[in-house]
Amino acid sequence: MTEIAPSVKNQIEVNYQLQEPPLFKVIYVNDDTTPMDFVVESLIDHFEYSVDNAEQITISIHEAGSAVVAILPYEIAEQKGIEVTMSARQNNFPLQVKLEPTE
Repeated sequence: MTEIAPSVKNQIEVNYQLQEPPLFKVIYVNDDTTPMDFVVESLIDHFEYSVDNAEQITISIHEAGSAVVAILPYEIAEQKGIEVTMSARQNNFPLQVKLEPTE
């Protein structure tokens, strides 16, 4: 004769509360070597700014020493920072891009 084990069903409560991913500031840091034209082009190419907005942000970076150019979820901010840094290095510019969490 075959013995049949009793069937036990566990109920698991699933938490469906989704949270927005944390946002990070993408910050360009001014230097004396990277040309303003390169900064403008990087803002247009990587962050899809208009020419006028990119020029205004570039002037802010130059005058203040740094400026927030975007606020994005961490993974996207990190990727944009890497892309801009790689582009700057390929053109022999020392442009620095920092990420900081928003508060």
